Amino acid sequence: MNVVVTGFGAFSDQNDNPSGLLARALNGQRIGENTITGVVLPVATGQIGPALATALEGLRPRLVLGLGVAPGRMAPALERVAINVRDFPIPDTENAQVVDEPVIVDGPDAYLASLPLKAILAAWRAAGLPGYVSNTAGTYLCNQLFYLLSHQGRDGGFRAGFIHLPALPTPAAAPTPSMSLDVMEQAVRIAVDVATSHIGPDLPLESGALS
Repeated sequence: MNVVVTGFGAFSDQNDNPSGLLARALNGQRIGENTITGVVLPVATGQIGPALATALEGLRPRLVLGLGVAPGRMAPALERVAINVRDFPIPDTENAQVVDEPVIVDGPDAYLASLPLKAILAAWRAAGLPGYVSNTAGTYLCNQLFYLLSHQGRDGGFRAGFIHLPALPTPAAAPTPSMSLDVMEQAVRIAVDVATSHIGPDLPLESGALS
């Protein structure tokens, strides 16, 4: 069975983007019955769609899992909702800063992740890993990718989801939330395994938010 894991390259101050490092590290490996194809996507709004189409061509994956870094996040975040909005707080690597435009013209307002998020969260907890379900993937390129994956997965017959990762540890003077690449890889491996093996409804695990 084919599974695609995508990450992003460097951007802004994220020279060592853990999502891209993990996509490269997992490429060609096996997780359960799944063979992983790892793909590093450009941090450019006009290139994501074509790069994704090229990556998926001929693979017929059962799952496509997007990864992205979100500096300031305390733990891996399973994203629940992708919205049809691009509203960039910073330019991409091609200096494009899109404001209030759709990801797909006339597309649905939003998609919910087609992964068993609570089952993945339960597996993380059982393994002693931190993590949570997030209700916003932002309005930058991570959300754009998540929306594109969800849209294509609906028609292409694969499950689609997105995980936001903390930043890697740095020797910066001001401490910021971070996580080692090894721990993040463990979380991603568990997510892939559960997403491709879980049968039936998702688990009724409490993980909601008041705001």
